[in-house]
Amino acid sequence: MLYLGIETSCDETACAIVEDGRRIVSSRLVSQINLHQQFGGVVPEVAARRHLEAINQLVEEVIGEAGLDLTTNPKSLSGIACTNGPGLIGTLLVGLSCAKALAWSYDVPLLSVDHILAHVCANYIDSDLEPPFVALVVSGGHTQIMHFRSYKEAEILGQTIDDASGEAYDKVARLLGLGYPGGPAIDRTAQSGNAAAFKLPEGVVPGYDFSFSGLKTAVMRLVENQRREHGDLLPLGDIAASFQDAVNRVLFRKTMDAAAKLGLDRIVLAGGVAANSDLRRRFESVSGVKIYRPALSLCTDNAAMVAAAAYYSGQPVDLSASAYSRRY
Repeated sequence: MLYLGIETSCDETACAIVEDGRRIVSSRLVSQINLHQQFGGVVPEVAARRHLEAINQLVEEVIGEAGLDLTTNPKSLSGIACTNGPGLIGTLLVGLSCAKALAWSYDVPLLSVDHILAHVCANYIDSDLEPPFVALVVSGGHTQIMHFRSYKEAEILGQTIDDASGEAYDKVARLLGLGYPGGPAIDRTAQSGNAAAFKLPEGVVPGYDFSFSGLKTAVMRLVENQRREHGDLLPLGDIAASFQDAVNRVLFRKTMDAAAKLGLDRIVLAGGVAANSDLRRRFESVSGVKIYRPALSLCTDNAAMVAAAAYYSGQPVDLSASAYSRRY
């Protein structure tokens, strides 16, 4: 079964065709990072316009690369899938409108895919992963621990009550003058630093929930104190490494606790922050538990994860379907 996936939830325009939820047949992506760097973050209206400019050509490219002739054999596709939320509402509507037009034109099913679940489904590609498992979803907009009982049954065990982990990375990177996107910048800078240089606090939140706003404030005060003492010669490596350690140690501990409590030996990492080298290293060092994490190219937003999610848990919808910016 071949599904065409479309992803436009934020600043990546992506299309892909995936076979049986496991094998990428073709994939294309246009990033807007360079466009939004000058603003220090994503500008929704600008992002939506760029999606409009890129989406049709990407669809043509992935269909051509897959060797499909939909004019004579439209049923070679099992369905058209798109992210319909959560995300930026204007950008989501670009992808949804394109998916609707394709589904109507070729008379194939239209499927909606939840963006967070799609990130988890990136782990099905080129792997033997099967539920049940615990998933840590960490990105610019989401930080959640989820229990997947089956391909379609997932329960949120805990989530951030304020900033997402990726959002905290972006804000601290901006504070340190490291640019956007913040996650890769912090990761690179931390390589030369000492994670024990500064003791930064964890948000004290019960259960499997998270809080990173207090940590962000602590880093801001640390930077202010360092500037008073040393001027502009900040120990960027030490600050980045200490901040990264404070984020990752709580993500690691709570995820491991959840897996142990549920008696599960499979843990899945998903989302943009799952590309962080320190976070991956922490989980990969654990024995007795099998860790699944996507290829680096599948951690950030992409369409292959959308097509994979369509195969395992996509919901058929009609042409009146709409998008949503938040789950709740």
